[in-house]
Amino acid sequence: MKSHFLISAPSSNSGKTTVTLALLRALKNRGLTVQPFKCGPDYIDPTHHAHASGNISINLDTFMASESHVKEQYQSYSQAADVSVTEGVMGLFDGADKMRGSSAEIAGLLDIPVILVMDARSMAYSVAPLLYGLKNFRKQINVVGVIFNFVNTASHYSFLKDACADVGIEPLGYLPKNEALQIPSRHLGLHISSETDYEVIIENAAHAIEATIDIKRLLEITQYSKPDTHFKTTFLPKQNLQIAIARDEAFAFTYHQNIQVLSTFGQIKWFSPLHDDTMPPADFLYLPGGYPELYSAQLSNNHSMRESIKAYCESGGLTYAECGGLMYLGENLTDNNGQTFAMAGALKCSTTMQNTKMTLGYRTAIWEDFSYKGHEFHYSDFHTNELEKLPVQFLNAKGIETHTRLYRHKNTFASYMHVYWGENEHFINKLLKMKGLTRL
Repeated sequence: MKSHFLISAPSSNSGKTTVTLALLRALKNRGLTVQPFKCGPDYIDPTHHAHASGNISINLDTFMASESHVKEQYQSYSQAADVSVTEGVMGLFDGADKMRGSSAEIAGLLDIPVILVMDARSMAYSVAPLLYGLKNFRKQINVVGVIFNFVNTASHYSFLKDACADVGIEPLGYLPKNEALQIPSRHLGLHISSETDYEVIIENAAHAIEATIDIKRLLEITQYSKPDTHFKTTFLPKQNLQIAIARDEAFAFTYHQNIQVLSTFGQIKWFSPLHDDTMPPADFLYLPGGYPELYSAQLSNNHSMRESIKAYCESGGLTYAECGGLMYLGENLTDNNGQTFAMAGALKCSTTMQNTKMTLGYRTAIWEDFSYKGHEFHYSDFHTNELEKLPVQFLNAKGIETHTRLYRHKNTFASYMHVYWGENEHFINKLLKMKGLTRL
């Protein structure tokens, strides 16, 4: 028998990522093969999942992808695992539009039992009506257990267990407050920093969870029979393009499924705008999002890299840059401290982190004969009067038009939207067609 479960909570900041990472490592330490998943468009949590479990974490998103695609991804990557662990997004029922794209929707679609993480630092028996509501609001969502966070005494936990008994949800243990288990956050979620020793934090969390949480019982109540359906998707190159993709501390926001689709167009060449001297020879350059504002001085000081990317773009090389990649291709970037740094200069635009507000949400883009989906999340502000705005309409999750744009200069395309093309090739094929590189 195999086990699978989805870790969720009533709201963000309840500690579900800490619990997820601790469980991933604890299960791995027991010699089990663990497959992590992440609900929603998050990039950072899957990176930490991979560190904790030793396996690539896969995004599951029912707004950006079809239900059939989400099912296929889940079943395909779960096949070889002893335990599949999915981390939810925000609160259990929080979606792009009511429940659409929520952790609850994904749990129902994939028939995954839910384990709640409850922040109990200021509650005792009052947790009962909250648990009751989460369990009974949608009967098709199978809430089977709860882990309490920020519980410092056994007597406090006894009140919480009484609440569970009256609601009919199994208590699986608790974690005391421990600052040593906290991963630094940035904006809405966690982030990746070379200054943080994630290995120590994750290993300590795994040891802590073994002491006060009944992992054996958790696996027992989340068992399921291995599905008979077998999925095996092959990604064989059908074209011979050389595809350069930026990947380092500043550019880390990529979906695994997107990279797999790109690999069918040719050979992937990874490079670092931070550490390498120049970009590799390429037919297609992909600059994904990330945190260029945290490394603006280092990016600016790498003159040879900036010059090579600008020369590639100016010569008509096909490029797609999103969010952080867009910021890097501009002429300059002003950071949170008000310092301005020269960037690649391939696009006549500038970005700033000064006096800005958050832009966040799902996007549906309609470009002539097809549409594609993705997500937008940034604090930076963008200024340009010279870039061509392509005739693409961008809508939010409720169908309301947004100010998002797809810009073009020669064969360089850039937008603040993070595109999910893991289900089909339409978006990439459109870019290739614009350049004259058609799919064979």
